[in-house]
This record gives sequence, structure tokens and C-alpha cells, in this order.
Amino acid sequence: MNNLRFIQLRHLTWLREKAFKLRGGVWTLLFAVILALARPTPISFMWGLPFVALGQALRFWGVGCVRRYRGERVGAERLTTWGPYAFVRNPLYAGNGMVGLGWGIMAGPLSVLIMAVTFFLLYNVLIVPYEEEFLLGKFGVEYERYRKKTGAFFPARWPERQEIAGPFELCILWTSERYSLLTTVAGSLLIAIKCFFA
Repeated sequence: MNNLRFIQLRHLTWLREKAFKLRGGVWTLLFAVILALARPTPISFMWGLPFVALGQALRFWGVGCVRRYRGERVGAERLTTWGPYAFVRNPLYAGNGMVGLGWGIMAGPLSVLIMAVTFFLLYNVLIVPYEEEFLLGKFGVEYERYRKKTGAFFPARWPERQEIAGPFELCILWTSERYSLLTTVAGSLLIAIKCFFA
């Protein structure tokens, strides 16, 4: 029984590692499915647009607070707990979720359901537990305290002002976030084309 559990955990760790490495590709594939299913209307497009903009803004805020986040391996130079990280542990993924929700609203109800299920499986079941295992191993008790008081994707409490204040590096946005911004804009434009010109 213990050997079976060990094998299952090893396979789950392997799956989580693969999901982390392929997260951008999975997101692109998911968008392609949403675009193929999309039946946008001008009203649904306008309802979804604020979610897309807020999701990208949350990503900008989060990226400016961390030095490094891109790559195929989990890594962290420091434990970031300020800025949007004072509200949620995963603001970049929460931002992705808002962008995805916005695209889903633009595309139609079935797309919202597909986005929600995929987001839950990809981030909540696979990627976040994989990253948190690394962070717990590197930062130990400090990360455990942070995890207990901060929600994964939704705020568990309202942080104090001093918890939010911290370094923000604007120059990182160009080097680290320009591809995400391009993807967000291109995805929204493709749905707009299908809405207004198809």
C-alpha cells in the first residue's frame, strides 16, 4: 500500500512539473478552443473587456513586485508578500483567471464554464501545489505563516497598509510582461474580430 501511494505521488509530482513547464502552451491551447467556440455579441464583448483589463493590470502590479517569474523551473530569489501578494498568494494566476473569465464572457456561457474548469485543474490542482512545495522547502516557517493568512486566489482578509507597501520595479514590466500583454491584446482582438466582422 505504501509503495502504491509513493508511485501515485511520484506520478502526480511529474504531472505537476510538466503542467508548470507547459503552462503557457496550455493557456494558448485553451484560448484556441475558446476562440473556436466563441459566439460573441457586442454586449458580451463589452461585459468581458473590464475583466480582461483588470486581470492584465493585476499581472502588471504583481510582476513589478517580483524580480523573476518566467522560466521552466520554479524559483524565487525572495519571498514576495507585499503589493498584490499581500492580498493573494498567486496574483499572476489570479490575473490570468480574470483575463480568462473576460474572454469567456466575451465568447459565451460555454466558454466561461470551460475556462473555469480548466483554471481550477491547471492552477489549483497542478501548478500552485507544485510551486508551494518549492516555496515551503526554501522559505519554511516564513512561507507557512504567509500561506495561513493569505488566500491562494481570493483575499482571506484585508491587509494593513504597511503590508501592501514594498518595492516595485517598473523596468521589469518591459522585460518580463510584454509577451503576456501582447497575448492579452491579441486574444481580445481576435474575439473582437469574430464579434464585429465575422
